[in-house]
Amino acid sequence: MRSHVNQRHERVLEIVRRRGSLRVTELAGELGVSAVTVRRDVEALAEQGRLTRLHGSVSWPEPPRPVRDGPEPTASGAQAPAPPASAAVVLGMVVPSMEHYFAELVKGAQDAVAARGGRLVLGIAHWRSEEDTAQIGRMLDGGVDGLLLQPSWERGVPSTAQEEQLLALGVPAVLVDRRVPLGGRLAGLDSVRSDHVLGGAAAVHHLAGLGHDRIVLLAQDNPTSPQVREGYEAAVAARGLSAPPIVSVDPEDPAALEAAARLLYRSVADDGVTAAIVHNDQTAIGVVQRLREWGLSLPGDVSLVAYEDEMAALADVPLTAVAPPRSAVGEAAVEMMSARLGAGPGASAPSRHVSLVPRLTVRASCAPPR
Repeated sequence: MRSHVNQRHERVLEIVRRRGSLRVTELAGELGVSAVTVRRDVEALAEQGRLTRLHGSVSWPEPPRPVRDGPEPTASGAQAPAPPASAAVVLGMVVPSMEHYFAELVKGAQDAVAARGGRLVLGIAHWRSEEDTAQIGRMLDGGVDGLLLQPSWERGVPSTAQEEQLLALGVPAVLVDRRVPLGGRLAGLDSVRSDHVLGGAAAVHHLAGLGHDRIVLLAQDNPTSPQVREGYEAAVAARGLSAPPIVSVDPEDPAALEAAARLLYRSVADDGVTAAIVHNDQTAIGVVQRLREWGLSLPGDVSLVAYEDEMAALADVPLTAVAPPRSAVGEAAVEMMSARLGAGPGASAPSRHVSLVPRLTVRASCAPPR
């Protein structure tokens, strides 16, 4: 087996010596093996000083050049041409969806990559963990230099198999808008996310500041909702407020939306609830429509804060809303990856977990209780 690897290494050296410089994907094509295999070969040969590895490409090492005071002349006396620029960085990005929230996040990453002269390759997993695996494999085979990953974890928590997959990638990776689980094994990965815990708390503090002391939370069942709920519960406790039961809403089930709106209506009419936080905008607008059909007014009978702020301003009564910094998260993920790649192969630097604070925008849907 070792002799086979050595033979392939010699073939790698032969091709690079002949070509001078080429992409890892081109080298894999000439050898008829996967880009992952070639990447490992290149890393081994680069550690031995037999090749020079750049981002996504490989070149034949140049001999040391003497230090001169000025530009090095050629035989004819002209200046020698500048060395070729390194190949552009190619990053792969996998997201669960391209609806609403995710489109702006991807746009932030795309703009940041383009500003650095690189290229972003997108994969959409459609909320299926097996599709995460397929998209990641495709990108690794294509020779990406790094991965920006927003995995389709169940309720935002990875399984053991999903952890193992991320630990064995072989290229730098940044977790995007996913919280690294406490006690898990992914602490060594860089990550950047919206701090939805602080976002949920900000909604409570705004309503409490207006004088509301019974605030209900209606939340979709998705990876963001546990963090919004955590912030809600922490802020309610910090303010010493009473906490009505939290309502979970299935966004795919119209009957569930109807039931949640009915429950909020009864809470306002019978239980003294004067305010609600609704995650997300689409659910919030649907709930508001039903409340108004049943005779409640905003903000006269109930104040409401939406969470996400994608279309909250378009509601009949424009909704006060918490906006996660979606575009900034995408930009920050690229900045993290650029720093990691810029450190070079084998460089050791502390992992970073960065959280960005959502912003609350006040509109017409909130007022002091009457």
